[in-house]
Amino acid sequence: MAALKDRLRTDLTAAMKARDSLRAGTLRMVLTAVTNAEVAGKQARELSDDDVLGVLTSEAKKRREAAEAFDAGQRPELAQKERDEAAILAEYLPEQLTAEEVRELVTATIDQLGVAGDGMKAMGRVMGALQPQVKGRADGGVVAAEVKKALGA
Repeated sequence: MAALKDRLRTDLTAAMKARDSLRAGTLRMVLTAVTNAEVAGKQARELSDDDVLGVLTSEAKKRREAAEAFDAGQRPELAQKERDEAAILAEYLPEQLTAEEVRELVTATIDQLGVAGDGMKAMGRVMGALQPQVKGRADGGVVAAEVKKALGA
């Protein structure tokens, strides 16, 4: 049984007792997404903490993207609700890397692999080496953009 999933359930119960409808609704939504991930595919399975973290990361990204879309559509009240939900989800995610930390990781990985002059054909190798280090701690798009910049694309 995943400890993170248990924590989400416990926090949902606490939020319901406290009549915190935003937190309760957000946690319900995440637990539903976890359950959907468990029954997806050919065989139902119990998700590990890493898998649950992946679901949380995905849901947080959806909230950020929805907030941006609502901002673009001149709907600040809906954008704020999405940001509030994202803030609740962020409590369960590992500390996010800063732009500077991502830049340092990218530079170190390129140096370590020795692909500094290889240009874009090294993108896959660099991203492959970086992925385990940044999983759940940085948005993949941000990391990819930084790698492109560092490789001179």
